[in-house]
Amino acid sequence: MSIMDPTTDNGPAGESGAGPGGPADGPRAFQLVLLRRMADHQPGLVEDALRTLGASRADLREANRRWQAWSHSPRSRGAVQRYRSLLGRPESVTARRIGDLTCEALTWPVPLWPDLRFEVLTGPQGTAWNAWLVRAPGAPAPALRTTDDLVPWSCTVDEVARAFAPARPMEGTAPTRWRLAFTAPDANGEPRDTVAEFTWGLLQRTLE
Repeated sequence: MSIMDPTTDNGPAGESGAGPGGPADGPRAFQLVLLRRMADHQPGLVEDALRTLGASRADLREANRRWQAWSHSPRSRGAVQRYRSLLGRPESVTARRIGDLTCEALTWPVPLWPDLRFEVLTGPQGTAWNAWLVRAPGAPAPALRTTDDLVPWSCTVDEVARAFAPARPMEGTAPTRWRLAFTAPDANGEPRDTVAEFTWGLLQRTLE
């Protein structure tokens, strides 16, 4: 199951200057952008990740400020070119069929989550139909059987949707956020109506 958001980080085509950080620290700066959106729900995990990156809260805010300015600049490139400029050459580029449409899936490694990849699905003129974290090819997915298995940062949108089908997509609170509604058993086998919230495709929390 894929949940597409055609508005995710789309930007006008054109020219662009340097993005958040320079080419040398682009992947690190982009990880800070990912973390900035996750800090609202999981500040403790974000603090641990900042220590891993050797970054501060000020670095987090500055990376996000520069990303927002770059994304909304009238001279900004299309979204796909922004990702390429920041993250470099994709690890993989794969053609994918979604309904009657053919798109390309571009992926990049994300050192903070070695079992995941950042995936961008592209449309015409360099638009980004969808941009989120997915499981890396060959990496083991978590076993999701009960609500206790829904640990923050442990699973992706697609993994939860498959494990607790039929899951119903709900409107997110921002372009980089998704929500799924489904019924899942708790540790005692009792069914629970649950809403899972994701940022950049990674589970942040669940609500009953």
